[in-house]
Amino acid sequence: MSNNFFRAVKNLKPSTPVSFSGEIETEEDFNKIGWKIGTDENGISIKTTTNPHSELTWTLVKAEMDRLDAEYDALEYARARDRAYPKVKEFMEAYTEKEIGEDSTKWDAYVVKYNKVRSDNQKP
Repeated sequence: MSNNFFRAVKNLKPSTPVSFSGEIETEEDFNKIGWKIGTDENGISIKTTTNPHSELTWTLVKAEMDRLDAEYDALEYARARDRAYPKVKEFMEAYTEKEIGEDSTKWDAYVVKYNKVRSDNQKP
């Protein structure tokens, strides 16, 4: 969730310095964020919990986080396919035997596995 928070802030207002510990899941968490407002003479960040960025409200940041979650969830089928596809080595061996050895037994088996992964993990 915290990674989504950083991505949401970056999408809404790039280069916004922000720091916090833990997760940002509620407006209460959001209101505890340390917003960088400057640097002291020793180069140490000066922070405030008063949000100096009017365009970064909890409502807007949460909506962007939700959008990012939905975008991620929509690609679950692709991640599942990636985990389930036959390995590249299996492809190379099957293809080589088919093309050079003129034996398509492994190739045919590979195609069946590949198509099963696609049918088991269809696009939404």
